Amino acid sequence: MLWTDFSLLLLGIFILLSSLISLRFGISVAIIEIIFGVIAGNMGLINIQDWMIFISSFGGIFLTFLAGAETDITLMKKNLKESLSIGIASFFMPFITVFLLTYFFAGWNYLASLLAGVALSETAVAVVYFVLVENNLLLTNTGKRIMAATFITNLGTALALSFLFINPTFYTLMFYVISIVVIVLATWFSHLIFDNERFQNKVIEPEIKYIFMLLLVFMVFAQLGGAQAILPAFILGLSMSRRLVGNKQSIEVKKRMKTVAFAFITPIFFIIGGMKLSLYFIIANLPLFISLLLIRQLSKMVGIHIFARRYIEAYRTYTTLLLSTGLTFGLIASLFGFSAGYLDQMQYSLLTGVLIVSAIIPTLIAQKWYSPLHSEDLLDANLRQVNGENLEE
Repeated sequence: MLWTDFSLLLLGIFILLSSLISLRFGISVAIIEIIFGVIAGNMGLINIQDWMIFISSFGGIFLTFLAGAETDITLMKKNLKESLSIGIASFFMPFITVFLLTYFFAGWNYLASLLAGVALSETAVAVVYFVLVENNLLLTNTGKRIMAATFITNLGTALALSFLFINPTFYTLMFYVISIVVIVLATWFSHLIFDNERFQNKVIEPEIKYIFMLLLVFMVFAQLGGAQAILPAFILGLSMSRRLVGNKQSIEVKKRMKTVAFAFITPIFFIIGGMKLSLYFIIANLPLFISLLLIRQLSKMVGIHIFARRYIEAYRTYTTLLLSTGLTFGLIASLFGFSAGYLDQMQYSLLTGVLIVSAIIPTLIAQKWYSPLHSEDLLDANLRQVNGENLEE
């Protein structure tokens, strides 16, 4: 009992320290949380309990929902060609190269190689979102284009994870039918919750509890059907993105949702994910680890740069570096593969290690040498934000 209490205290300390370190050095808090998880897991400092595993699973789904909710549908439609081009190249280039490397050269089995390709194809929405917000770039055209391309890339990851690794049953069909019904009904009737004056500015937060209930529906029926809830959660976030910026009240609700998520729920997701990484397996398979990292980064950056140079000429390098990061969806995919038995401890450790390094190095380079902090685009957006003008294009 004493060790369990100490584990809880240490978990709280790690969550707080992650935030402080993130603010001090400008690194995504998710990266720091995973690193603390790696330390705790390899040193046996935290005793994982069932409630931690549940919150970790819910944290991954909640992050997925928030990623969809941050997508600017208007700008994505306006720039559909460039968003699709960059997003599709960002997904397929590393998916193909990582699959070929692990299947033909590393000797992994077919499903493990497929899962490796899926996990390392994504773009780290947690890192991208954090960097754009911290640098006041989210409301600029450049920031919105980067988020739109991130959505397309991660949609590919969510689709691949949802359809490549399912064993279809009646309950699987039920899960997808119920997911469609929930998304449609939520799109049509959520205004009854968000626009109801009786619910606004209440400490009991009925709007947030409503979103939690919808996500729990996805989780329950996904588990029943042997599927993954990230795809419907992602689409639900996208379908509600306009609702969550429709008025001042809705914007405040989204802010409070992110506060709840980043204060406690998602830190546990990242820390638990890091705890399952074994440094022993990375060191023992260092040549393969380096090969995976190089192949993943080079193929992803080449695919992104080809189209970024055409569509986002001024910030092509910055866009390429940010979109080449990996973390959130890749960790979700890796955790799924490890829990379902598609990946062993060594494979999971290598993939997670690659994701961590890919999240840190490109972000630091982009921030230090290529950040458009003084661009006219940014200055204009900040001026309009100060003046309280509508920032929608």
